[in-house]
Amino acid sequence: MSLFISKYSKQPVQAMEISLERILLRAQVIVDEAEGRHITNQGMLRQLGMLRDAMYQGFYVLDTLRYRDFEEEDAGDHKVESHSWALSKFSSAKRLCLSSSSSSTKASQHLEVEDVLDRLRNMIIDVSESVMFLTTYPRLHSQPYSMHLLMENCMFGRQMEMELVLNFLLHTPPCSSRLDKFDVLPIVGPVRGGKSTLVAHVCNDERVRDHFSQIVFFRHGTFRDEDMAILTDRCTMRHAQTRKLLIVFEVVGELNDNLWERLHSLCTSCTTSGSKIIITSRSDKITKLGTTQTITLKHLPLEAYWYFFKVITFGSTVPAMHPKLTYLAMEISKMLNGCLVGANIIARVLQANFSIQYWCKILEFVRGNVEKYVSMFVEHPCDLLDGTKHAYIRRLGRTGEDVYISGLSQTCSSQEELPEITVQNLLCGGVKPPYLGRTFKVLAWKSMLPPYHCYIQTCEIQRLQTRVSKKRGSLNN
Repeated sequence: MSLFISKYSKQPVQAMEISLERILLRAQVIVDEAEGRHITNQGMLRQLGMLRDAMYQGFYVLDTLRYRDFEEEDAGDHKVESHSWALSKFSSAKRLCLSSSSSSTKASQHLEVEDVLDRLRNMIIDVSESVMFLTTYPRLHSQPYSMHLLMENCMFGRQMEMELVLNFLLHTPPCSSRLDKFDVLPIVGPVRGGKSTLVAHVCNDERVRDHFSQIVFFRHGTFRDEDMAILTDRCTMRHAQTRKLLIVFEVVGELNDNLWERLHSLCTSCTTSGSKIIITSRSDKITKLGTTQTITLKHLPLEAYWYFFKVITFGSTVPAMHPKLTYLAMEISKMLNGCLVGANIIARVLQANFSIQYWCKILEFVRGNVEKYVSMFVEHPCDLLDGTKHAYIRRLGRTGEDVYISGLSQTCSSQEELPEITVQNLLCGGVKPPYLGRTFKVLAWKSMLPPYHCYIQTCEIQRLQTRVSKKRGSLNN
């Protein structure tokens, strides 16, 4: 056993990095080509999904190897022990800890890297036959020359789910054995998990728009009797023309059974055979309403989340040219708990200043707020994005002021005037009195992806002594 350990301990780390980098380049060529084509074969989609996951893991391991020296420098810092709670969503993901100096641990690290290399090699061999058939599938659109531009216009990590929805809409034959004239596809996923974005992407597809005479969107919670009347008129009109209708029903909270029965009865009596319903919710209770298998969206794995965060943070800048900044970005991404909205917000904060000192401040700022919030409420601050919780967030460089966030709303950019103040201005100290002590709106993030959601927070800047006096007053009362 000692000889086995010695063999891997002496293997040059640089050689392993080069081998991993080369195999990742081959994998990325295949994945990029596949993502630019409309692939309908479900087996090929699953195979490419596995290769994509292995590629993300490989990039994560490669970056961990490259920047291990920075981690060793900070080995005594408290953040090493604080990752366990910050990565609750990533508990199933493999992790490398490259800060130990023992020979047995280094041998174990090398074996893990070899395992990633072997997995990628085997995946590429397995998919090699399928690659020859990629050119037989039509291209989706002309691809941007840079990955960060692609992410501005396309969903990240949801190609398989998009193809499943497209297959349901365009290729699934109507069920003639049932009295229903329509099929129902449930889509379940966590809050801010991309359900609406996935559906919007599919509905913007030219083939879907050509297939259905009209696409109607409804949101449970704002669904009124007037909406039911409008839907009745549209269903009746389309039925007279023997045209197909697509209804997208977004459930907010729990679905009202009475409302669903009304919608179901209306669609049964009015819609033409071949009409479809997509229903989305964060609750898996809607699975019972489906006529086909439910699509479940999950949070991105740790490795995929880091790949996403790195690309949107650095943009056209090559991360390898800034190793210290890349390490800091990697540490920050571990604190965000897999939150996509949080990733976009922090990425824009970092883009304001590409300096090591500034990014170190942002890392300490994010870490401090997360640790404070978790210690007080045993929850991650990103849980605020469900819009039901309140929180105090410390402002960067202003130890005497907190931001009280009392709510978060989601809207489309075309529906109302957006706030001029951004979350970057708020957190980094750009907002000053007269906003002190007053409630105001802040634009947290504006998505560039359909349906172009905007996230608006209701905030108030409070001085610490004001907060203390308010708490004492509430206790006395």
